[in-house]
Amino acid sequence: MNKLGGFIQPIFFAFSIFSRPEAHPRMSWQAAVETTVTGLGYDLVDCERSASGGTLRVTIDKLAPQAEAGELIDVDDCEKVTRQLQYVLEVEGLEYSRLEVSSPGLDRLLNKPAHYARFAGQEIDITLRMPFQGRKKYRGVLGTQPDVTSDQAWRLVFDDGEAEQALDFTLDEVREARLVPVISFKGRGGEPAPDRKPGQRGVIKPKKAALKKQAGEPQQAAPGQDKVDGGLKQ
Repeated sequence: MNKLGGFIQPIFFAFSIFSRPEAHPRMSWQAAVETTVTGLGYDLVDCERSASGGTLRVTIDKLAPQAEAGELIDVDDCEKVTRQLQYVLEVEGLEYSRLEVSSPGLDRLLNKPAHYARFAGQEIDITLRMPFQGRKKYRGVLGTQPDVTSDQAWRLVFDDGEAEQALDFTLDEVREARLVPVISFKGRGGEPAPDRKPGQRGVIKPKKAALKKQAGEPQQAAPGQDKVDGGLKQ
């Protein structure tokens, strides 16, 4: 597992194959991927197919109880999912040329109601489909809307520099939502984010740690630059 400056780097596993199509696929590629990943006991974070249909990218994560216990996705997890997806996609006759399975990284995507529920109380970045008050991008603390039970309705509490504001939105209004990277994974499992007092809202800027650089020490790469590529033999 790659570590850099206290950050856990995303694990990346890739596999290339030209699958043999069948005349009548029994499942769509989305259904095949979701069924396989969840069946193996992982959370499907994201699944996308390239415009040409050649590359299939799958992002997985540990389930909430495992993540709260400190477990992280590693190369073995990615390889396990890759092998099973290889088999399922071939059986279903779903064509692809390259399959990539990776961990979510620090800026994890939120794209399902269950993801929003899991990370309520955490700081996130959202990009709206349509601008609200002249802007599309907001950063704040994710929460529920009072007296609303729908899992599609959420609230973002943010500080505009003058006062605390609340933005109510539904998931169909969001183009993209991601967790704001933190120094550690504490707070990712439903606990308050670092430096946040219970009940406190608004954007909390993490304190910058003073790093002492030894003479002649090589400069470290920025988080997210490293990746692990792997292949499977036929």
